[in-house]
Amino acid sequence: MLALYEVEVSDYMRNDITIRPETKKDYKDIISLILRSFREGTDYSDGTDVLALVEEIRESEYYIPELSFVAQWEGRVVGHFLFSRFPLSKTAEGGHFENEDIAMLAPVAVHADFFHQQIGSTMLTLGIQRVKERGFKGITVEGDYHFYNRIGFRTSSEFGIYPTSGRPMNEPRYMMCQETSKGSLEGVHGYVVYDMYENA
Repeated sequence: MLALYEVEVSDYMRNDITIRPETKKDYKDIISLILRSFREGTDYSDGTDVLALVEEIRESEYYIPELSFVAQWEGRVVGHFLFSRFPLSKTAEGGHFENEDIAMLAPVAVHADFFHQQIGSTMLTLGIQRVKERGFKGITVEGDYHFYNRIGFRTSSEFGIYPTSGRPMNEPRYMMCQETSKGSLEGVHGYVVYDMYENA
């Protein structure tokens, strides 16, 4: 099964994309990239709410500077994404576990000039490897399952992790998880409740 997964991932990989942790010098490029990515690539956001989320995460106790990345192609910043610590909740109403087992992938943005060029799948595959090296048990993400299923994510309810808001309440496949190793999420369960930032 692992060999099949590796073949599937390689089909969506480029070998000319690198990732590195973001620095404050990148912030201007990141702002421009996110605004264009969401304005031109979605029908639900102009990017300002995504920028607010990035700032909210950076200012919270859940921020991991080493796992907040820019992707580069020939020295140009062509993508941005970050992983942050995400404590699951004991109930759908909240009440977070005291653990550091789960990382959340959000947000993800690819430069509008580079849509549909395998930038996203390449940079995230490289980033997921870094998360695995940090010892997390799993990664959650909310988004287009057609895309995220290709890079190893599965519906979160398969792991006993459930959404509490937004699009996944109507279509559960939009809330996904990925184990960092076979069986790493066994015994891990709970709810994804975003009020964690309000309480941070």
